[in-house]
Amino acid sequence: MIQIPCESLLAFFAASLLLALSPGPDNLFVLAQSAVHGRSAGILVTLGLCTGLIVHTTLVAFGVAAVFKASALAFTVLKLSGAAYLLYLAYQAFRASSTDVKKDEGPALNRFRLYRRGIIMNITNPKVSIFFLAFLPQFADPSRGSLAVQMILLGNVFILATILVFGSIALMAGAVGEWLSSSPKAQAILNRAAGTVFLALAVKLILTER
Repeated sequence: MIQIPCESLLAFFAASLLLALSPGPDNLFVLAQSAVHGRSAGILVTLGLCTGLIVHTTLVAFGVAAVFKASALAFTVLKLSGAAYLLYLAYQAFRASSTDVKKDEGPALNRFRLYRRGIIMNITNPKVSIFFLAFLPQFADPSRGSLAVQMILLGNVFILATILVFGSIALMAGAVGEWLSSSPKAQAILNRAAGTVFLALAVKLILTER
């Protein structure tokens, strides 16, 4: 049975909270989506991002993430796929009218689309797997049992910290977005701001090196 000391889990949880709070592509993505589409959209995107973290945790636990660290081709293909998706989102945001914002809040299909955005955003960033590959083993110990099981446990703790931080960001940004939603001009500005964030994240991902 795997037993990780409480002090180690608390230290890992604290480190995870700090990492989630530090400005990065994922929390900026949640911020932009929440401001434009509302707090529920931000929560859905957060859940999508955390689903992506489950994928990265699994890859690290079974060593697949090492492929992205070792293979320049695999790393490049994945990051360019992610950048292309972000550019697509930027295009959509720049061309959206103020009325388009409200359309995304209703149908179930669009709610699923927001959730899917979070998943794609996260899993197409190879730096997340590489980060997990470097970060999680620091809190694992072979003497405690299966390293793969420990990685999965630590990954779940990281996801919990992410939900708390990103969920808070979604609620705050969503409240601001809803306050501004009564003004078509403000909605247009929010769309442009979101498009700029997506564009910047795409450029950052393209320039990312292993």
